[in-house]
Parts: sequence; C-alpha cells; structure tokens
Amino acid sequence: MPISKRTAAIIVAAGRGLRAGAGGPKQYRTIGGRTVISRAMEAFCQHPDVFAVQPVLNPDDLSMFNQAASGFRYRSPANGGATRQASVRAGLEALASDAPDIVLIHDAARPFVTPALISRAIDAADKAGAAVPAVPVTDTIKQVDASGAVNATPDRAKLRIAQTPQAFHFDMILDAHRRAAHEGRDDFTDDAALAEWVGLTVATFEGDAANMKLTTPEDFVREEARLAASLGDIRTGTGYDVHAFGEGDHLMLCGVKVPHNRGFLAHSDGDVGLHALVDAILGALADGDIGSHFPPSDPQWKGAASEKFLKHAIDRVTARGGRIANLEVTLICQRPKIGPLRDQMRARIADITGVAVSRIAVKATTSEWLGFTGREEGIAATASATVRLPWNDQGRDT
Repeated sequence: MPISKRTAAIIVAAGRGLRAGAGGPKQYRTIGGRTVISRAMEAFCQHPDVFAVQPVLNPDDLSMFNQAASGFRYRSPANGGATRQASVRAGLEALASDAPDIVLIHDAARPFVTPALISRAIDAADKAGAAVPAVPVTDTIKQVDASGAVNATPDRAKLRIAQTPQAFHFDMILDAHRRAAHEGRDDFTDDAALAEWVGLTVATFEGDAANMKLTTPEDFVREEARLAASLGDIRTGTGYDVHAFGEGDHLMLCGVKVPHNRGFLAHSDGDVGLHALVDAILGALADGDIGSHFPPSDPQWKGAASEKFLKHAIDRVTARGGRIANLEVTLICQRPKIGPLRDQMRARIADITGVAVSRIAVKATTSEWLGFTGREEGIAATASATVRLPWNDQGRDT
C-alpha cells in the first residue's frame, strides 16, 4: 500500500568524530572509495517516500559537504549545535515550515543504511508515532559499579541495540525537543530517550546488523575489509584508440587542452586517452564498447567533450555496485611531449572519475619514428582498467 504521509529525513553531521582518530571529521572520510556522509545520504535522497532531506552540519565543513553530496537532492544545510541534541533540534526547526507528517533522524556516521530499513522506519512511525530500529543483543551484558566490579547481569532477551534512523510523528518530536530546550535538558544521547522523557511510548522495529555506527579507527578498518571482501569479482579490461591529425591549434589529451600545431580529425573532441579508458572500463564490465554507447553516426555527439563518455563508463560501474581499483593509459606519439603534463592529466582523470589520483597512471612512449605515429600523422592510446564487482553481480543492469 503506498505511503501517503509526507516524510522528511534529518542527517545529523555536525559532530567532530574525535574517537575515530586523526583525519578530520569521520563523516567526510572515505570508506570503500566514497565518503561516509555520501553513503549515508544516498539512500534517503533516492528513496521515493522521502520528500525532503535536511542535513545538519558544522558550518566549517560546508565545502567538504558540498563536494561529498554533489548530485544529491537536499535542502539547504542547517547549522548544528554544541551537542547532538541541539543539532537535531536545528534540523527540526529548519523543517518546521514544511510541516512533514513523519521525520526520520539519522546519524551520518551510519553509512550502510538501506532503502528497506528506511521503508520500515516510515511504516513504524506511521503506526506507532515513535519508533527506533533495534537489533538483539548477542553478547552477555554486565552491569558494573564504580570500581569495575560486576553487580548485575541483565537478561539479554530484554535488551536491544538501538540504531538510526529513528522515526517520529514530526509535531510530537519537535514539541519534545522544544520542551527539553526550555527546561535546560541537553543530556539525551538519542531522540528516543528524549521521547521517553516526555512520556511517549517508543516502539521498536527490525533493524539491520550491517547498519553499524563508525566510531573508532578499528570500525573503519573492519568495514573497509568487509567492503573489499564483498567486491571479490576482480576484472581487467583493455582499450585502444587512435585519431589522425587535421587542422587545429590544440589537442585534448586525457582531459587536458594541449597546445599543438595540429588538431584531431574526430566526431567528438578526439581525446584518444579518455576514449581508450572508456573502452577499458566497458571491457571489464563486458558492456560493449564506446561506439555502441556513443555511436559516431549520432549527431548529438558531434564535438562532445570526452569526459562525458568517461563519466558514463564510471556510472556503469557504480550501477553494478562496483569500484575502480586502477586506471592506466599510455599515449603513443612523437609530439607533443607528455612528461611535463603527466600529473595534470592524472589529476584531471581523477576529477572526472572520482578515483584517487594514486590509482591513476598516465604514461607515454614514442614509436621510434615508425608507423603513422612516427610520421606524426596522429596519436594512439592504450589503456587498462581494473574493476571490482560484487560476486553476485549478474551482468548488465536492466
């Protein structure tokens, strides 16, 4: 049955994450090749039953946030407070003018939230008014005194680990936060505890063991290993392209405009380096070649920037749940000299693909004055791409 209630989500991302060790706020660190906050936001921004996503940030982090959240739909970020509770209230107040029926409150440090968990949260809030995702406790829990001596062993059958997104009727949780602020209470560690304080009954619904919060350096190490193990289908593709010279005053090579006394004869901008990389990535995916995705007979690609083709290839990897492990391109020409431009080309490819520059190689060689490249009639390029995919990947997206 379709959800009729208007649902908004708050992404709480104003914390500094000091327990996670050096490296800046943990929500902006990468895990599995993507920032933590990008992973956390994606499921909410793409969920069909969430009409608004309200980030709450430390204003000092705005530049990092804008980069991490590029391409997502979300409201203008609200400034966080000194505590998590104050940050949540800031997000609620920012949403008040839109008056959603239901609000989901999620910690940005939980990057593995799924669409299914979000749907369960919406359904639980609709039915109960206040609800939290919970998972059973599997270890025996000990209660200790100030000296560390055990003084009780709670029945773990009655214990649950609370997660986020915690889900509420919007008006109820906003009123609860306003009351707590009015009475000077700022010590609640989650929104369910605050709801309990004002007398609301908080229900639980099925959580997700994988929806863990990243808190310590060990958490990052463990989750990196888990993500790597899930991408065990390691594939390599190769690509090749060549373009002849024609009239012109520059060449596009690996996304960089290089002054030259000739130009390329090509339907697009003729960037042989990027074209070879596109074919290498598509080859690793067993997903055709650049000509099948961007036919040279199609006038819409006349003069097109080749970065569009490369971004498309990267999107094909992402759609399959994969990651790029390495990209390498070799340019074969007598001139122009590639060495002085190598790092600029690597940086440009990194910018286009979102792949770390440490995983990108640009090389160059001549053909010792042999063949068409030796006669300076054109440039050739070879490329390779290493792609990691989930083992359960069944082929092309449908």
